[in-house]
Amino acid sequence: MSDARPRRTWLEGYSLTTAEILYHLPDYPHLLQTFIWQQHDLFPQLPELRKFLAFWQSRLDGPLHSVKVMHCKLLKPAELRAVSGDFLLH
Repeated sequence: MSDARPRRTWLEGYSLTTAEILYHLPDYPHLLQTFIWQQHDLFPQLPELRKFLAFWQSRLDGPLHSVKVMHCKLLKPAELRAVSGDFLLH
C-alpha cells in the first residue's frame, strides 16, 4: 500500500519539525496531556503544523494550552560559540 501524498524533502526546503502540544483533557479540563507531532515542514512559515493545529481546533475536543516548536533552523551547533569569562549571580 503506497502513500498518495507527495514526499517533502530537504531539497524543496522541507526539514523535520517537532511540536510539543499541551492540551486540556475534555473530561478533566484542569489536567493537561502532551502530544508530540513530527512532520517535514517549511521553516519559518510552518504550513503543515498550522494545518494540523487548525484541524485540531476544528475537529478535536481537547482545547490547546500551548505549542512548543523545535526545528533545526532555530538552533544549530554552528551557531554556538565559546564565551570566555565567568559570571556570578547572587
